[in-house]
Amino acid sequence: MNPSFANTLGTPDPDTRESGRATSVLLLVAFLLGAALAGAWFKYSARRADRSSELSNQAAELVRHLNSPVEIRFYSVLPPGSALETLRDFSRRVDRLLLEFQSANDHQIHVTRKISASGANADAAAADGIRPFNLEKGEACFLGITVVSRERKESLPRLRLEWEPALPFDLARAILEVTAKPLSPVTKASPPIPPETTNDIRRLIPDIKGISLEDGIGILRQAAVGKFSDAGAEMEKQIQAAQQQLANAQKGGSETEQQAALKHLQQVQLDQAEKLKAIAAQLQVQISTFEQMKAATPATN
Repeated sequence: MNPSFANTLGTPDPDTRESGRATSVLLLVAFLLGAALAGAWFKYSARRADRSSELSNQAAELVRHLNSPVEIRFYSVLPPGSALETLRDFSRRVDRLLLEFQSANDHQIHVTRKISASGANADAAAADGIRPFNLEKGEACFLGITVVSRERKESLPRLRLEWEPALPFDLARAILEVTAKPLSPVTKASPPIPPETTNDIRRLIPDIKGISLEDGIGILRQAAVGKFSDAGAEMEKQIQAAQQQLANAQKGGSETEQQAALKHLQQVQLDQAEKLKAIAAQLQVQISTFEQMKAATPATN
């Protein structure tokens, strides 16, 4: 065999070798990039789940001390032909949230569940003000919550998947509303609405006339979730600092210093609960004010 011919067959030319190397490098880069993106996504999902749990904990903190017992009625009437699996998953997450609230104050909070697609449960849901939906798909679906304490009642008539982040605070707000001490006859008259309240509403909802009442309330709820999140993050730092101060005092401080540090931690925790309650109360005022503004504004045709 001709040596030059054999060498030509057995030895790739330099351009071919470079092309092969380039392809290998690109494949390696693509693999590493994919792994990095997957890792980032899992970390993001974990942070998101932790954040959701943190928001639920903050909302549950609001109901640890109540003036009267509360019954939470959970209606999840989802006939198989009318409800998608995503809606069923959402219902299960709502149920877990209710467990968190009950655990936060099991002496005062009692949860009853009507979760089978029976006619009796559908009738009970409708009687409690829960709104039917998915009527065009078959049997009516009901997914809502009614909160009752003494003669007072508040309902979340239809739980929506897109408003899930706001649900813990909606539930806390409803519980605080039905357990609030009744006003005396002297103070029963509603105080004037502060201008900043209407200004905030108009900033969040510029088109009062064109938006539905339900969608407008959803916007207010989402804004409140952001406030809860920011307040919770700031107060978490304060609590960690107070806990560290207490730990330092317990290591080498006097009894007086330890008691002072413990008292400071308790005060920080109390301040946290009060700030969260203030945000919940502000949301209730905004919703009530928006309802009044909406009633005074004729809807567009």
